[in-house]
Amino acid sequence: MSTTDKASPETSGETSGETPGEASDAESRASAAADSTDAAAGAQLSTAPLEDSPGGPAVGIGVIGWARWFWRQLTSMRVALILLFLLSLGAIPGSLIPQNNVDALKVAGWKRDNPSWVSVAEKLQLFDVYSSVWFSAIYLLLFISLIGCIVPRSWQFVGQLRGRPPGAPRRLDRLPAHTTWRTEKTPDEVLSYARTVLRGRRFRTEPGTGHVAAEKGYLREAGNLIFHVALIVMLVAFAWGQYFKSEGGKLVLRGSGFSNTLTQYDDFKSGGLFDPDDLPPFSFTLDRFDATYEMTGPQRGTPRDFKAYVTFSEGAHGTPQKREIQVNKPLEVDGSKVYLLGHGYAPIVSVTDPTGKVIFKDAVPVLPQDANLTSTGAVKVTDGYKDKDGKTEQLGFNAVFVPTFAGEGKGTMFSQFPALLMPRLMLNAFHGSLGVDSGLPQNVYVLKTDKMEPFKDESGQQFKQKLELGQTMTLPNGAGTVKFEGIERWATFSVTQQPGSGLALAGAIAAIAGLAGSLFIQRRRIWVRAVTGKDGVTVVEMAGLGRSESTRLPQELAELAATLHQQAPSAPAALAETRVEETPEGERG
Repeated sequence: MSTTDKASPETSGETSGETPGEASDAESRASAAADSTDAAAGAQLSTAPLEDSPGGPAVGIGVIGWARWFWRQLTSMRVALILLFLLSLGAIPGSLIPQNNVDALKVAGWKRDNPSWVSVAEKLQLFDVYSSVWFSAIYLLLFISLIGCIVPRSWQFVGQLRGRPPGAPRRLDRLPAHTTWRTEKTPDEVLSYARTVLRGRRFRTEPGTGHVAAEKGYLREAGNLIFHVALIVMLVAFAWGQYFKSEGGKLVLRGSGFSNTLTQYDDFKSGGLFDPDDLPPFSFTLDRFDATYEMTGPQRGTPRDFKAYVTFSEGAHGTPQKREIQVNKPLEVDGSKVYLLGHGYAPIVSVTDPTGKVIFKDAVPVLPQDANLTSTGAVKVTDGYKDKDGKTEQLGFNAVFVPTFAGEGKGTMFSQFPALLMPRLMLNAFHGSLGVDSGLPQNVYVLKTDKMEPFKDESGQQFKQKLELGQTMTLPNGAGTVKFEGIERWATFSVTQQPGSGLALAGAIAAIAGLAGSLFIQRRRIWVRAVTGKDGVTVVEMAGLGRSESTRLPQELAELAATLHQQAPSAPAALAETRVEETPEGERG
């Protein structure tokens, strides 16, 4: 038995009785027709919109012509990729330069440190990148471009799904993978076997005159479309989240509570379309905060666990419930999430006036400055104080608190461990005006001393003292006393509402799945032709065509041919071996 990847003599023009010249002309015409058919078959494997023919009429002059040209450029995949790249570049300034809607204090600091760049940055809207005109323009153009790319491709893909595999080209031997053999089975039997084999491999089949056409790999184009639709979904989710998001922070002392209203937040930022009425009604009280640390070894002081125990109520008259909030385990309430961000200490300080009357007693939160919770803050006595002469004044104290003091003569006021092993409170005292009556906002953790005078000790130096728990500091000249009464704990919580996060996650998953499908699924077609030769023996031809060059296509064709060969074995006069080859580039036409 003999097999080859070319057409057999029985199907060629050499036995048709034509003269050499006529045969040559007929073969040329057949070759041109076959090339045209093969090219058409390959073009149908793509859903890419057809470009204008170079020889076709030019785009018309005028408004309609320019609009048509602009729309074609905008909705091309090339421009969509360029806009996606520009969007990525446009997001870089937003990560390098502080943004007004994130941290206005950092923006003010950046302007102070870079005065020569402030005017340029403001003109380019670099402090509000994501709401700037130029970023919004790129965003909207990308959105329109993706829709313009997807809609025509989707309709074309639907048409291909509803269509049937095209008929076999005349010259199957010119396709990238081809095999042929001769069998004693009749053409109808061979084609019936071929349909069964191809359907078993999940090919869509279509019978034709003397052949069977089969196609597979539609999910490649589906994956491509899903990827681009997922990009649109992610863009919508990003815009939705940016315009309707809200995020606020609150420091809560142990035993104190928080209600989810705008006035309760220490800081709050939101999107341009956010409505404060959209805040879900709930409240909670911080009952206890626990923190554990590694006590020994090289990881000494490393946090092991943080946990806040709260009493939570949903709605205005909800039933109180005990809940726990941990790092990365937020409390979820009606689309909002309450995250545990940080914690610290609040020394309880009492202040008496010269008559011994207690005019101030409160827990004063101080902010951590390092991993061992060395903390700084300010104690401000705004009302009720009069000096020994009866003059009304305000008192202020800069405070440094360490939960674990190294010991006298063993260094400065830096904590050695974050837990309360040897707490100390360092205070220096001022009197005068705190400036809180001016109506201007102040940082509650920073003491403004421009309108205050420091208390002086006997040597004329600024008065300050390090206090142990329960110890009292006596102010100079009988100005009163300050006592370190105790220590409270506080925790900071972030309440966030990000409505587009779930949609963005779904879009990202769909994009990955679609990209995987478009990369790893190959669209290909298989044709099987069976005709009766001059000697009465059936000639079987099989050929395959893929959308892109791949070594998998010849391998798959070989497996199909081997399966079909078992049903329609080679005729006794033929060689026993069946050969599958890739047609050389120069012979494909």
